[in-house]
Amino acid sequence: MNKQQTLNGSFSLFGKGLHTGLSLTVTFNPAPENYGYKIQRIDLPGEPIIDAVAENVTETTRGTVLTKGEARVSTVEHALAALFALGIDNCLMQVNGPEFPILDGSAKFYVENIERIGIKKQNAEKDVFVIKSKIEIKDEKTGHSIIILPDEKFSLNVLIHYDSNILFNQYATLEDMADFKKEIASSRTFVFVRELESLLNLGLIKGGDLDNAIVIYEREMTQENFDRLTDILGVPQMDAKKLGYLNHKPLVWNNEPARHKLLDIIGDLALIGKPLQGRIIATCPGHTINNKFARAMRKVIREHQIQAPIYDPNREPVMDVKRIKELLPHRTPMLLVDKVIELGSNYIVGIKNITINEPFFNGHFPDEPIMPGVLLIEAMSQCGALLTMNMLDEPMKYSTYFLKIEKVSFYRKVVPGDTLIFKVEQPVPLRHGISMMKGYVFVGEELVAEAQFTGQIIKNKE
Repeated sequence: MNKQQTLNGSFSLFGKGLHTGLSLTVTFNPAPENYGYKIQRIDLPGEPIIDAVAENVTETTRGTVLTKGEARVSTVEHALAALFALGIDNCLMQVNGPEFPILDGSAKFYVENIERIGIKKQNAEKDVFVIKSKIEIKDEKTGHSIIILPDEKFSLNVLIHYDSNILFNQYATLEDMADFKKEIASSRTFVFVRELESLLNLGLIKGGDLDNAIVIYEREMTQENFDRLTDILGVPQMDAKKLGYLNHKPLVWNNEPARHKLLDIIGDLALIGKPLQGRIIATCPGHTINNKFARAMRKVIREHQIQAPIYDPNREPVMDVKRIKELLPHRTPMLLVDKVIELGSNYIVGIKNITINEPFFNGHFPDEPIMPGVLLIEAMSQCGALLTMNMLDEPMKYSTYFLKIEKVSFYRKVVPGDTLIFKVEQPVPLRHGISMMKGYVFVGEELVAEAQFTGQIIKNKE
């Protein structure tokens, strides 16, 4: 498994807010393991901190607004997209106002500064949520939808559609997050001229101009009205009969609006709190449906806090039974691990195929064969011992013994035909020969049993 990451140092960016027009500074700081993303309003009494999670989103009109009590902060999605796409798991963002600076309307400057300051690997494992079945959020009224499907990595496909002669259908895709900087980060936010007046009436886009947004003029208006809007934007007056894109800089890509919508999705998905493994297919996304999807994903994750490892029987094992017998003293009928399919610095995944020929079924029970719960605990402990023994220079000279077993739970029977998947984690490093473990047993996607146990490693051979 990959390790969590944070920034190698701090950096600051400053500019005006898109909606407030205020001069703002945001500072990005390293954060400890399992911290996630948090935003601190350093201009408010007590300097409150807002957890950057989907449930704290209170508004999605023209950006993502996070709120905690009286503290709120908006236009966070571009910064979050950069952090999420570059694999930053933990970061404290400090801002001196109610929104992040809009900069050029993209994530480009965030990405450049993250790369400049550097990324630091941490010791904790990155907790990736693997999508194993289709999940869909759809707005029946608008037809807008976001679907995520199982896949070997995280990727996105975005389709946008507008009733516009200038911007009709556009499509954007990102197959590899490593390409975010090159393919997505520089895509700027956009707005239609016909939307400007209503946004201004809402007290928004006070800091908007052609340097931080693409403005799309696709419905002809009177010269008088057009002149009034260009005055508001602070740009020279133009011919109201000439439709097209209004911007100081040319489009980076022909499908730049679709790419920016993809950027926004990544920023809003950062509020899930975990990286995902799956393929996103989004049709006409926006901050509202993005947040609905992020909230739905957080609910799914809460319901599946403990995910079963993926077991592909065709993959070459990390340890076969021969290697297992070299590390463990157990032999038939008490050797309860057939192979190891994953081995990390602090976790292991093992497999045991249960057949009717298991000797314990002769007595437990002849007419209703059920694997004894104590043997499930024993099998978990054997996986834990394999994890520990693999760390030792001369494992054959050591043995592992139980000291304590606690918080044991059984959720369903294990019967002939089941394939058991064991995942055992070592949350704290081995100290003074004492190993603390947390173990899980799965059949398919279903959690069968779990337990915590403590073992002692003793050198008993020379």
